[in-house]
Amino acid sequence: MSAIIFLVILGIALGAILGLADKFLKVEVDERVATVGSLLPQFNCGACGYPGCSGLAEAIVEETGHVSDCKPIKPEGKEAIYKYLEEAVGPNGEKIDLNKVK
Repeated sequence: MSAIIFLVILGIALGAILGLADKFLKVEVDERVATVGSLLPQFNCGACGYPGCSGLAEAIVEETGHVSDCKPIKPEGKEAIYKYLEEAVGPNGEKIDLNKVK
């Protein structure tokens, strides 16, 4: 009987620790990276110099990469990314300077 009580208490304690870890160790994700990545052609060819489309999307959102770095993207795709970035707001309320990513 004492083993069952011990396991119940241990389960409750570990569950509480996991709940606190989820609350305090949460990583903020910038949704703009995922959206820009989905607007890229998803060839993951590396011709842009980044490790796949997700790497280029992250660089675009951080304003260190350019949409024109993507070789296989069509003009419609570029315009869709520009239009999205023109309206998108980051987690801190900032917008991307389109002149830096074109």
